[in-house]
Amino acid sequence: MTLDLYRIPVKDVHGVKGKKPEELLALGISTVGELLDYYPFRYEDYTLRDLTEVKDGDKITVQGTIVGAPQLQMYGRVKSRLTCKMMVDKLFVTAVWFNRHYLKDQLKTGEDIVLTGKWDQKRLHLTVSESEFPGKGTSQIGTLQPVYSVAGAITQKWMRQTMKQALTQYGGMIAEVLPQELLDKYGLMARKQAVALLHMPGTMEEGLRARKRMVYEELFLFQLKMQAYRALNHDRADGIAHPLDLPGVRAFVRALPFTLTGSQKQVLAEILHDLQQPYCMNRLLQGDVGAGKTVVAAAALFAVVKAGYQGALMVPTEILAEQHKRSLERLFEPYGIQVALLTGSLTARQRREVLGALQMGLVDVAVGTHALIQEDVFFRSLGLVVTDEQHRFGVNQRSILRRKGMNPDVLTMTATPIPRTLAITAFGDMDVSTLRELPKGRKPIKTYAVTHDMLERVIGFIRREVEAGRQAYVICPLIEESEKLDVQNAIDVHAQIQFAFPQFHVGLLHGRMAAAEKDEIMREFSENRVQVLVSTTVIEVGVDVPNSTMMVVYDAHRFGLSQLHQLRGRVGRGEHQSYCVLIADPKNEVGKQRMKAMTDTNDGFEIARRDLELRGPGDFFGTKQSGLPDFRIADMVTDFEVMEQARDDAAGMVKQPEFWTGAGFGMLREFLRRENIFDSELLD
Repeated sequence: MTLDLYRIPVKDVHGVKGKKPEELLALGISTVGELLDYYPFRYEDYTLRDLTEVKDGDKITVQGTIVGAPQLQMYGRVKSRLTCKMMVDKLFVTAVWFNRHYLKDQLKTGEDIVLTGKWDQKRLHLTVSESEFPGKGTSQIGTLQPVYSVAGAITQKWMRQTMKQALTQYGGMIAEVLPQELLDKYGLMARKQAVALLHMPGTMEEGLRARKRMVYEELFLFQLKMQAYRALNHDRADGIAHPLDLPGVRAFVRALPFTLTGSQKQVLAEILHDLQQPYCMNRLLQGDVGAGKTVVAAAALFAVVKAGYQGALMVPTEILAEQHKRSLERLFEPYGIQVALLTGSLTARQRREVLGALQMGLVDVAVGTHALIQEDVFFRSLGLVVTDEQHRFGVNQRSILRRKGMNPDVLTMTATPIPRTLAITAFGDMDVSTLRELPKGRKPIKTYAVTHDMLERVIGFIRREVEAGRQAYVICPLIEESEKLDVQNAIDVHAQIQFAFPQFHVGLLHGRMAAAEKDEIMREFSENRVQVLVSTTVIEVGVDVPNSTMMVVYDAHRFGLSQLHQLRGRVGRGEHQSYCVLIADPKNEVGKQRMKAMTDTNDGFEIARRDLELRGPGDFFGTKQSGLPDFRIADMVTDFEVMEQARDDAAGMVKQPEFWTGAGFGMLREFLRRENIFDSELLD
């Protein structure tokens, strides 16, 4: 971590010459420090194994004696299959090499050979990936070899040699960054030793101990950054202390056509408290599908407008923007609050009118898509920014909208319930409010997982609901036929459903349609002029049609768990019992686990936990733009306990006065300086 290593160019490592610095740069490596931070993601174990102790399918290394002449079969001019009998642990084993015909002349009867490959227990076959003859050249026998993510002309062999050379030249300069108290608390090895053992462990146990040390360091430094930011910025009096009319807000809540849940009341109280403080609110509002986040946001926007400021609500799709605008207009109409829509499909004239009204303060709340963050959008007095489904917007998009006001308060919402583990990592700089209750009267959605051969019964199920006056969604993963994926597509399914229900209106909705077409189809579905809507996942987020009671998902095993839960949340919003039918023939264990999770529970937080286990955090959010940290070695799923320890340690440390001045914390303050934490920039 010493700064010197991050200033020494990687070309100073012996052997890094020619085009190699450019090729390393493509991997994000430009300095010696970055090279040493480039950890292997696994190890190849070349420890000799006893065949009586290995399982079928294991990758193993064994030593044996060649007992038969090699046999070569050629397939064309390039492809080949080379086999040779050998004796290993008193077993006759057949070694198989593919496309390595040149080895035939090296395989001599009676010679010893070391082979690494995949073991076939039934046939006593070893499919060889690597082979070597003991005593001839450098041996890997008995070693653990690191495996790095490499690309282009950089090979594993070259990367291993280069890393070894870098440790020889610069290993002595690796400085400790963690205070001794933390090393002692968790029994962690010194940083210098940990970095060396991560790249070249003698045993798997050493590698795991080194990983434990570096995982803790990585998570601790990340959390230290978050906690230091909070300590430095939470009480900064450069936000807006809104002079709220609390009796007026209470009257607005009492006038709603429904009673808020206890959870909604608690969360609203937290938000109203923040709005009155002179620092910038930075709060995440998370809740399950249908938990009532929008009405809480509406009450917050009402409070801000009545205090003399404007509000902005940014959503990911035009359909959702229109729906939110209509909902807010219904709620705000008795109070004279003006709501405007700003999306990409407005005409030039409509856009000019909205922009002018925003700038003059004639519009109180702007609802829109990413059109809200374009350069020519100006607010007269923006006081509150609300983003819905926040993980669908990139970090830069959210911060641009915030900069359109003088440090407005920020409320981000998500209907993807985030396990506490992930929330404290991804949103460590935010306060998190959670809606746990669903509004009273909501009936749990009954979920079934069926196979494709039950399609006729599913169509009969849809017919029963539609004939009773209800509506249904039918979701497909693709728009058109694809040769690569054997999945039902929306256009074919639409034709199929139309044929099955000639007396009903069947609509089609997908992402390639023009915005006006999408809006018209959704309007027809909302008004029950379309009874069955065949769609891609464009309807996944937020669309509210209380009369729809049936959600059918084709090829459901191809969707992530949280996405399936979002889709299921499109039904169950009215008084009638709702159903979700997942049509799937999962071929692997992950697909089967997804179907089981969906039929086991309606709890979005439990779904999210299982989704995180099955897919990992990157896929969970579905985007690299999510703002999630890209850890080099830590894993947000398996290392969650370490993450929570690191957060508590970092929070406790920044509260100590000596942390900000004491000599023992100099390296950590230097790290924060490099991360610009002292520049008073808001984190996002």
